[in-house]
Amino acid sequence: MSVKKILVVDDSPTDQYYLRELLGKQGYQVLLASGGEEAVAKARSDSPDLILMDVVMPGLNGFQATRQLTQDSATRHIPVIICTTKNQETDRIWGMKQGAKDYVMKPIDEAELLQKIAAQS
Repeated sequence: MSVKKILVVDDSPTDQYYLRELLGKQGYQVLLASGGEEAVAKARSDSPDLILMDVVMPGLNGFQATRQLTQDSATRHIPVIICTTKNQETDRIWGMKQGAKDYVMKPIDEAELLQKIAAQS
């Protein structure tokens, strides 16, 4: 499966804008969600090819949303890459245990992120 449509989940309008611009220039269709609940709903309704998930958000956090998405038969096929400022090894391990396929630290290294997205294709 080739990644064409990416759901960016982040409560920061600045991070949403940055990722939408970066990914749009690479030819990806970008969908946006501001929180975990919205991410789960959009993943079900819009079937993105990949999800970039922030962790620290009000309401359903990124770890919880990732767990819901990877345990739901309707969305478990969608790879999730956690994209967060949480830089502890325990955070990365916990994110992977929730079902994430990869983990990227903010501030984002563009080449690293694009490589990780390509690796999910």
